[in-house]
Amino acid sequence: MWSLRASVAVAVSLACAGAAAAQPPAPSRTLSFADAVQQAIERNPTVRAAASAILRAEGEIRLARAATLLQLGGNVTTTTLNTGVEFQGVTVTPQSSVTAAITADMPVVAAAAWARRAQAEDERQVATFNVADVRRQVAAATADAYLTIVGLRRVVDADRRARDVAKAHYDLASQLERAGTGSRLNALRAQQQWSTVETQLETASLAVYRAQEALGVLVVANGPVDAGEEPVFEVPPDDARLELFRTDLKLFAAQQSAAERILRDSSKDWWPTVDAVFTPQTVYPRPFFVPANSWTFNLRANIPIFDSGTRRGTKIERQAAVDQARETLAGATEQAGAQVRTARVAIASAERGLASARAAAEQAEQVVTITNISFRAGAATNIEVIDAQRAALDAETQAAVAQDVLTRARFELLNALGRFP
Repeated sequence: MWSLRASVAVAVSLACAGAAAAQPPAPSRTLSFADAVQQAIERNPTVRAAASAILRAEGEIRLARAATLLQLGGNVTTTTLNTGVEFQGVTVTPQSSVTAAITADMPVVAAAAWARRAQAEDERQVATFNVADVRRQVAAATADAYLTIVGLRRVVDADRRARDVAKAHYDLASQLERAGTGSRLNALRAQQQWSTVETQLETASLAVYRAQEALGVLVVANGPVDAGEEPVFEVPPDDARLELFRTDLKLFAAQQSAAERILRDSSKDWWPTVDAVFTPQTVYPRPFFVPANSWTFNLRANIPIFDSGTRRGTKIERQAAVDQARETLAGATEQAGAQVRTARVAIASAERGLASARAAAEQAEQVVTITNISFRAGAATNIEVIDAQRAALDAETQAAVAQDVLTRARFELLNALGRFP
């Protein structure tokens, strides 16, 4: 019997040592909530990739502007004939000649090009709003990872306390067994409860590490990052002007405005285009009948008459883009309003749930204390102690979850109102 007890004790000790050795590595860095969000916005590749769209829009603006301004070009042509042309000893056409010319082209009437310049400005504004919305999304993902760590740490703390209580009960049951006043069954039941809580603690610790790795990826830290203190979110007052704060609504509104401008500019595709072209040129050696230096000035007009429905089809596509952008904005606005209302109801519900969960945890802890005292006095069974410990762990876990639900509800309200980050 004593050899069996010693073997069990050694096995438990080795299992605990193995679990401690297999603990996830501790993060080398800890960030506050504000620092984590700021670092994610500054370093995350998704934000930098979105910012490149602004640079692309700047290029489109330059291209559109260039199409409405003066264009200068030059060309040099060398001509070699098989033989020159002479008349009465005078060279009329030389065998080899060089012609140099400069062409200055200035659009005089270019309605479609002018419209594309304004459209490019709209695209830059859309790209700017898109970057702001991507920053919000990255910040929200960072906040979610951060709050996940904070919430799971509460669960880990509850599991740790439950483990300590279970171990103390196992030690007591083993002591009573050795003294001859307890049974082997009671000791095994207490040991089983201890092992179960150890498993739950290990699972919760791994979940915390995964959340720390996720936070490290978002802030580009090349390793797990731990969360510092829990952030405090103040509940803002009611404000129905979501379009002033929500970056996604600003983005969709800008996209709708840009699409409407392109549709309005469809009529300019039918306008004629007029270019003024000035071309000075020089020829060497000078031909007999051609001056060495000359210039030409042309006004070139291009008038669209019939295009087999190309412009009409383009206008239909633009109208469809406007309708899509308008419906996207309307849907997002409706969804944003629902998110705000849901978040406010969730806060009220979470506050009530947290109060009840905390009361239940305190009551369960009192039950554990009373049951342990009764067990020592012989007035309670081992099963009653284990049931009380399990109920206390469940109650404390529920309280931790309720606190996390309330924190997230407040954060979701800030995010729904466009007040985060």
